[in-house]
Amino acid sequence: MAHFIPCHKIDDASNIAKLFFRDVIKIHGLPKSIVSDRDTKFLSHFWRVLWSRLGTKFLFSTTCHPQTDGQTKVVNRSLSTMLRAVLKGNHKSWDEYLPHIEFAYNRVVHETTNISPFEAVYGFNPLTPLDLIPLPNVNHFIHKEGTSRAEFVEKLHERIKTHIQLQNEKYAQSNNKGKKTMIFEEGD
Repeated sequence: MAHFIPCHKIDDASNIAKLFFRDVIKIHGLPKSIVSDRDTKFLSHFWRVLWSRLGTKFLFSTTCHPQTDGQTKVVNRSLSTMLRAVLKGNHKSWDEYLPHIEFAYNRVVHETTNISPFEAVYGFNPLTPLDLIPLPNVNHFIHKEGTSRAEFVEKLHERIKTHIQLQNEKYAQSNNKGKKTMIFEEGD
């Protein structure tokens, strides 16, 4: 499951830890291990002591071996693609879209697992406005701003979901170009 947390390049290790506790640990608990790049924030004494005391093993990806942190690279590429699709040049409000993009990313079925990250963690996908049964006509009870916000979120999630699926299909096609399909039979 991915979490997209807005932060600044100038944030120090203690602030990154605060964000991590606020947005990740409160939901999932303490991790047994963390794989990270070799950013100075994660190499700091504070960061190492923190995780050591909490019993979390801290592992670093190797510079010339992106396989050790490949999952992060795939998530970052998807996030970048979704942000570009949603923002369409309006780069000032990117952080407002992150919760919606995170929800969409975690709810869409991933080709690798054939289930969504939500389903992998919780065993089911959360409902979206599209999943709800239409309510009877109660227009006089509906607040106009709430309605437009709900429609915005619904359209945004649908746009992101469609875009992720298209990107996954493009990625699969380009990745499999020229590769032979291997068929294994019993006893191979």
